[in-house]
Amino acid sequence: MKILIWISCCMLWTLLLAITSSAQSNNTSSLRDSSPPNFMVILVDDLGFSDIGVYGSEIDTPNLNRLAKSGVRFQQFYNTARCWPTRAALLTGYYAQQVRRDSVEGIPSGAQAKRPSWAKLLPERLKKHGYRSYHSGKWHVDGSPLAGGFDHSYSLQDHDRHFNPKNHTLDDKPLPAVQEGSDYYSSTAIAQYAIDQLTDHQKSFPDEPFFSFIAFTAPHFPLHAPQPVIDRYRSKYQEGWDAVRARRWESMKEFGIATRPSSVERSLGPPYAFPDAMKKLGAGELNHPKPWDELSDEQKRFQIDKMAVHAAMIDCMDHEVGRIIDWLTQNKKLDNTLILFLSDNGASAEIMVRGDGHDPQVPAGSPATFLSLGPGWSTVSNTPFRRHKTWVHEGGISTPMIAHWPANIKPNPVAIATPHHVIDIAPTLLELASRNHSALGSAKEKVEWSGPVPAGQSFAAELEYALNPGDVDSKPRESTTTERVLWWQHEGNKALRWGNWKIVAAGNNAPWELYDMGSDRVESNDRAAMHPEIVEKLAAKWEQIRTENAAIAKSDGAN
Repeated sequence: MKILIWISCCMLWTLLLAITSSAQSNNTSSLRDSSPPNFMVILVDDLGFSDIGVYGSEIDTPNLNRLAKSGVRFQQFYNTARCWPTRAALLTGYYAQQVRRDSVEGIPSGAQAKRPSWAKLLPERLKKHGYRSYHSGKWHVDGSPLAGGFDHSYSLQDHDRHFNPKNHTLDDKPLPAVQEGSDYYSSTAIAQYAIDQLTDHQKSFPDEPFFSFIAFTAPHFPLHAPQPVIDRYRSKYQEGWDAVRARRWESMKEFGIATRPSSVERSLGPPYAFPDAMKKLGAGELNHPKPWDELSDEQKRFQIDKMAVHAAMIDCMDHEVGRIIDWLTQNKKLDNTLILFLSDNGASAEIMVRGDGHDPQVPAGSPATFLSLGPGWSTVSNTPFRRHKTWVHEGGISTPMIAHWPANIKPNPVAIATPHHVIDIAPTLLELASRNHSALGSAKEKVEWSGPVPAGQSFAAELEYALNPGDVDSKPRESTTTERVLWWQHEGNKALRWGNWKIVAAGNNAPWELYDMGSDRVESNDRAAMHPEIVEKLAAKWEQIRTENAAIAKSDGAN
């Protein structure tokens, strides 16, 4: 009898455990790790929209592809069209003009200006939530990394050398110049310093969350890469830029961005004229994207070499991302680390010679050369969009964007189509840091800002969709916030997007163009003449925001 009672109790206990486990599974299916998340933002420099494999490229990027396939891609993520404004916007949550890091009439502003005292960087704001912050790579923000709240920093401030930098710092203290013949390469060094920082964090602060800001200088000019990697890519570009662009378009059709790529603007050259550079670079260089079959043999060889180096830089960067992922995996940090990968602007049409000059007698991509991508290949990198870095047409401001967070993002082949901007990154990370982590979708605590209300908006809700996608169909996911207004101004170029309508002008005195982003994201069909009332409405809104941004920039106090 006792045995029967014992068996019955065991059966009842087993049943209760099963019911409890099932209930817990249902209640917490949206969260597999309830501890505060780690954050890692990987920012690259001058990478075009289609320059990585999962966005259409022929370049080998297996590690970024892996992040995208086990995470989620964004279809319409924007930057500011330039390096330093993007960094300011990303780390503050404000438009660069609001924090004086792009031009504002009437006050010191731009690349050399200082932020208002209320415009704190993300590490300072994360510190109150228990985070330690680390920086490795390009800085290009006012002040120093440690003064901005980072606990440790490796800052590569030499923008003219990927092999032998002369200006770099460790924890804000100068390091010796790297001597010629060393094995230093920017992407390898940036990744290694980041790994060293995380290794120290794991040893000294194992129970505290971290924010790691990894800012690769690749593939920004000068085009420098190890020769064995360059050699692997020359054969890929023998057909020239028109054929490569067509292949990229075929690869990305399923992404649902447009029905066709933009036409190539054959007469559009670099944004700045450097005639002396053209003389130094020789007859192989071109400052316009002429049809490939019109190029001389010398020009073809020169251009093939340049794109091979650009591709090699991206290949090497991806390899280093793989080393960082391996560290996270080996140290059991990958599952609860939200990784965001993006570029600071579109690919660049610039052509210049700086630094140590250009020696045409040595192999392309070696330390003694100074090559730039130029408009021919930049048009390929920015497929399927128009124009380049510094312009605020889609080619200048569109970035690939990957979010990866195994604990809270299920692999999702459907891209997030809602428009977002780099100003949204700080609010998103702060919202996630401030939440009670019993569930990703729990009610958030109010994120406090010491200054004006930021322009950025959290996209945590979009990550929640990626977490629970429901019935996946072939259409990109779009939230209900489609009427959001986004604003741009850089080097006289200006744009505003309001819902699916976008106005854009290439220069202060240029007329407004009008495009329907829902059907014409490649900006091929200017509707300004058809809808002058829409142009007028959006232009008034652009001017209103410009005025508001200037007022915020001139303010030193909190609201």
